[in-house]
Amino acid sequence: MTWIRKIVDFLAGWIMTAVGGTLLLASFVLPRAGVPAGAYLAWGCVVICGIPLLYLAILRIVRNRGIAKISSALLISMAMIAAVWIGDLFAAGEVAFIMELGALLEEMTTRRAQKGLKSLIALAPDSARVLRGGEEVLVPVSEVVPGDLLRILPGETVPVDGVVTAGETSVDQSVMTGESLPVDKAPGDKVFSGTVNRFGSVDVAATRVGEDSSLQKLIRMVRDAEKDQAPVQRIADRWASWLVPAALLIAVAAALVTRDVVRGVTVMVAFCPCALVLATPTAVMAAIGQAAKNGVVVKSGAALEKLGKIRTVAFDKTGTLTGGRLTVSDVLPAEGVGEDELLALAASAERRSEHPLGKAIVEAAREKGLSLSETSGFRMSAGRGISAEADGTVFFLGNEEFLRENGVPTGADGGEAARLRAEGKAVVLAASAERMLGLLALSDVLRPGAPEAVRRLEKMGTRTVLLTGDNARAAGYFAAQAGIETVCAGLLPGDKVEKVRELSRAGGVCMVGDGVNDAPALKTADVGVAMGVMGSDVAVEAADVALMTDDISRIPYLKWLSNAAVRTIRGAIALSMGINAAAVTLSVLGILNPTTGALVHNAGSCFVVLLAALLYDRKYRPDRANS
Repeated sequence: MTWIRKIVDFLAGWIMTAVGGTLLLASFVLPRAGVPAGAYLAWGCVVICGIPLLYLAILRIVRNRGIAKISSALLISMAMIAAVWIGDLFAAGEVAFIMELGALLEEMTTRRAQKGLKSLIALAPDSARVLRGGEEVLVPVSEVVPGDLLRILPGETVPVDGVVTAGETSVDQSVMTGESLPVDKAPGDKVFSGTVNRFGSVDVAATRVGEDSSLQKLIRMVRDAEKDQAPVQRIADRWASWLVPAALLIAVAAALVTRDVVRGVTVMVAFCPCALVLATPTAVMAAIGQAAKNGVVVKSGAALEKLGKIRTVAFDKTGTLTGGRLTVSDVLPAEGVGEDELLALAASAERRSEHPLGKAIVEAAREKGLSLSETSGFRMSAGRGISAEADGTVFFLGNEEFLRENGVPTGADGGEAARLRAEGKAVVLAASAERMLGLLALSDVLRPGAPEAVRRLEKMGTRTVLLTGDNARAAGYFAAQAGIETVCAGLLPGDKVEKVRELSRAGGVCMVGDGVNDAPALKTADVGVAMGVMGSDVAVEAADVALMTDDISRIPYLKWLSNAAVRTIRGAIALSMGINAAAVTLSVLGILNPTTGALVHNAGSCFVVLLAALLYDRKYRPDRANS
């Protein structure tokens, strides 16, 4: 039966549907231009658009159960056949063409790319460096077994889950947790597959390999969540369970009472839900078009509809609520040291550092136009600090433990450092061999529009939640700045998925994120929104909506747009049903025939498209967004 499906798909495509529509138009125009035989061109439209329609109606009767066997395709097929039976080819072709056009419009709005999963799979390394007999052996990752000892060099991706047995380093595990800072690792600490070793060489004992590793679980969660996204039924199909019996009953009654079969067929044609079929896809297309004008890519009409029902918006932190870029937020010099002097000394010492903290300090000094000194003897202790000599003086920058190991008492600065860490900031203490020089704090920065976006969502009756893999202190600090009360911190991708499911059961959730680690949660949520500029390719592809700007105020705009689209769809449905009711009444009274009945309900389709066009140009007013 594959060849039948290929024929149907060919006929249902845009090219053949356009050919059918052209033939239908010619069959209407030519007879009125003095070419009566032109009316037979409608047969072309009946065949081209009617075969896919009949195929769909029969397929649903065979495959679906119970009331689901009755669909809008069945009703329109019956009207088409009845019109052909009485010889009104234009009416038969018209209803088939409108149905096929609606199906194509809906398909165009719901098609989505599948490249994200490929990008996620590409993160997994192909080989691993295993220590066997005291020597390093490069083997395929598939051959690594639990208990194997692996050596991970700087810059390499961790191939399996494991525990550090020797060495110290900092690991970029944003792929798993979304943390903006590399996490220091020492013997006894866990590392995850897919994360990147930034600095020191470490030996790792494999604990979870293959399909059990964190990265493979992440890939599997994205796949499973994709399968869980069932397509939304068309409104016309949900209503067809009573539309078909009602149309048949009225048509038969009209034919029997008036003893006029044409009136019965006219009722069938007028009852066709063509405008109803067009109501959802045209309104959704208009809304998607408006969103695109405002830097928002909506991949799915179903997602746009669901957004109107969302009661909770869950935000990731790094790269979503915040910019995902470290900056020097505090420079606190010791007595007798100036702020610029401290920053210049710290930047001079960090000039050769590859650590994100060191780079941020150097950038801050350069932005202020400070002059940096040449240094020598640069040394780094992975995860703890650095030392360098400038102008004959050795300087140390790092944490309290690093300074104490080098004989520098931290004194009262330890309390100041604790206060800054409570605000979610990373702290670097600076000292010479003789005394403390001060400390510098670095922090991610809240997006300027975040508090206002949260306020607008709350005004719309939408609850906001923060879901992050970052530590509780940093999460709480930024949540308080944004005005978010509910905070869930320290979440791995699987934990985020469970939280999203929990929120979804409570009334629907929209997840907003940007990282690879957010992909499963974005897929699992009723609606996933990715920060397109800062976000990873995987997150963008996993989401239903992608913001092509870093403006987080687009989130309340999306909620408003969804509400407007749903109201437009409901208005279009009410209008189309009103026109259908009037057309059926006129058909029973004999005022309309099959052709004029088809034209009347076609006028309803035009009104639906007009309503959608008005939605495309509607202006977003934040102060009225909740109305």
